[in-house]
Amino acid sequence: MSSTIKILVVDDNPTILQLMCLTLEKCGEIVTATDGADALMKTIDTKPDLIISDYTMPVMDGRALFDKLRARKETQNIPFIFLASQKEIDERLRMVLEGVEDYFVKPFFARDLLQQARRITARLLQQRMEKQGGGAGIKGKLSEISLIDWMQTLEQGRKTCSLMLRAGGEVCTLYFSEGNVTHAVCGDLKGDPAVFKILAWVDGDWEVDFQKNSPEHTTTMSTQGLMMEGLRMMDEANRDAE
Repeated sequence: MSSTIKILVVDDNPTILQLMCLTLEKCGEIVTATDGADALMKTIDTKPDLIISDYTMPVMDGRALFDKLRARKETQNIPFIFLASQKEIDERLRMVLEGVEDYFVKPFFARDLLQQARRITARLLQQRMEKQGGGAGIKGKLSEISLIDWMQTLEQGRKTCSLMLRAGGEVCTLYFSEGNVTHAVCGDLKGDPAVFKILAWVDGDWEVDFQKNSPEHTTTMSTQGLMMEGLRMMDEANRDAE
């Protein structure tokens, strides 16, 4: 199954538009629009999986675009991220809740936008898999969606599945039950040490299968605990290397 997610990026500032395209290029197929009216037509035509839009634009602003898309059955459930000033968020956008994934205050950090886009992408891929009835699973690259992104998404969704990773000739697998990592194996390592090892991987491939699980229970921490401890160990190792 394809892991390609289509993202519509909307901004009338060509510099910001280019920055977002470069930031998000590994998250999926990028479609651009320079104002709300252009974005509306492209949404109807291409049906993106995620929309990231500036609030203040000529012709049609981001709020008008959001309202028009919510009024259409075919587009009413597309996740939406707004880019706006703090004043616009406080005075006009806080009341908009349903369908809005997040608000980013301009100027924003590109890495923060990328992190949120990756989390949404992981969730959308999970939903696509379940909607199409399982099968052989979905595949992708760690450079597109990291292990942390997947672990957070599967934990929040309380999913039962397997998450296999391949890198440098090694194959490692994590097994989830109701969102908790219950078993992990990576070569001779099992349980917590196996999780900590692959948390450091930034290159390689992943495959999620919602029809596979394992009766073994080798981990001693929650999914959140494993992530926090693994990241702490990575930070400590990086400090020692300096």
